[in-house]
Amino acid sequence: MDNKWFELGANEQPLDIIKETCGFAGIFKQIGVIGDSLASGEFESHDENGSIVYTDMYEYSWPAVLERITGTKYNNYSRGGMTAREYMQSWADANGFWQWNQAYIIALGNNDSFVCGHPLGSVKDVNSECPQDNADTFFGNMGKIVCKLKTIEPNARIFVVTPQLRGEACDKDIRYIASELAKLCDMFDFTYLLDMTAHAPVYDAEMRKSFGLGFHPNPMGYYAYALMVANY
Repeated sequence: MDNKWFELGANEQPLDIIKETCGFAGIFKQIGVIGDSLASGEFESHDENGSIVYTDMYEYSWPAVLERITGTKYNNYSRGGMTAREYMQSWADANGFWQWNQAYIIALGNNDSFVCGHPLGSVKDVNSECPQDNADTFFGNMGKIVCKLKTIEPNARIFVVTPQLRGEACDKDIRYIASELAKLCDMFDFTYLLDMTAHAPVYDAEMRKSFGLGFHPNPMGYYAYALMVANY
């Protein structure tokens, strides 16, 4: 046996190999997660009138799965329906979520564009030296979040997750979000892209037959997503 067993293969791409131990994801002691329903483990159910009810089930979320697998402490600051604007302008302050962590994972964007209709903007809306001047767009607020985390821990490793494709018309916007988030990561030290748009399975109706509970993932879906995040 030699050290090549632990190294990336010459042509290996993200998610080519999935290790159930999650590999080197366990090197971190404490990680903060900023996200929406995908990170909060949201379940869909129906009330007595047949209306859909959404419930955050954090114990089933992918951060909770990774905490159990790796032993790393995951502080989950997510909530169903979260947007970059709400997190930056009210949610984090109201709940005391600007906390120190060794690393952070930010997974936002679906609600911003496809639910709330917030303007996406571009990385041109981000002033990393003077974030208070950022435009009130998705990318402007994402830039503010990253800047704020850097004031808490300048050496924090920050991982920005892009949305999965859906096999729908919105995929064009998802690809745009991913391309701009890549540019955002390039603006900051120790900030890395987890490009689920390019490398994760398409989260379409076929995938949801096995891994979905309505539109949101079921427990198997959240477990699978945990493996993707950690193995990326």
